[in-house]
Amino acid sequence: MAIQEAYHKWYSPAIGRDFEMLVFGDAGQPVILFPTSKGSYYQNKDEGLIEAVRWFVENGKVKIYCPDSIDADSWYNKSVYPAIRAYNHTLYDKLILQEVVSRAQNETGYQKVVTAGCSFGGYHAVNFAFRHPDITSYCFSMSGAFDVRQFMDGYYDDNVYFNNPPDFIPNDNNPDLWKMGIVLGTAEFDSCKEDNERLSGILHQKNISHWLDIRANEKHDWPVWRLMFPQYLSLIK
Repeated sequence: MAIQEAYHKWYSPAIGRDFEMLVFGDAGQPVILFPTSKGSYYQNKDEGLIEAVRWFVENGKVKIYCPDSIDADSWYNKSVYPAIRAYNHTLYDKLILQEVVSRAQNETGYQKVVTAGCSFGGYHAVNFAFRHPDITSYCFSMSGAFDVRQFMDGYYDDNVYFNNPPDFIPNDNNPDLWKMGIVLGTAEFDSCKEDNERLSGILHQKNISHWLDIRANEKHDWPVWRLMFPQYLSLIK
């Protein structure tokens, strides 16, 4: 039997165009599940990540929100000046906060959300969670890549700084950071393993509790993420 699914499309004031999202389940803690680099709102469904956590959805433990990405307009948009790439991402952050999280809060009754994502979706999960720790209860990154300076061609401004976790987290002392459940999942042969070890080191220096989960004999791909995601959701209290 298919998991309960709802499709939403609306005009987003933040980005000035239509935006799409799939939502799975009808009750439970809201999970904002981001797609990978330039991925679509249906990617996590198509790759089996939703099916992997069917039990949690069907038993009302979580309600999963899968927003579209605008990576092609922001970090990956080589056709515009780097400042515009970074600025466009700030619009996406605003969209997620004001249009996705607010909907999730209203629909579920929970005031805090869980963020999750694979690969560059892991970046989005971490960046949003650490920018908004007051409304984030858990952050589950699977093989995330966190340093967006790689997209900036040497350019740097406040929009880059405040959306680059390795830069802003060391200076962020919001007390809610110490209340979040944080998992940095990666793999032994993961191209993003070093990024995760670096971020883990930053969190260790700040005494922020987290789990650096390095899977042996695995690589940067969907099979290990389908194993990680249900285990991480089981940590939610």
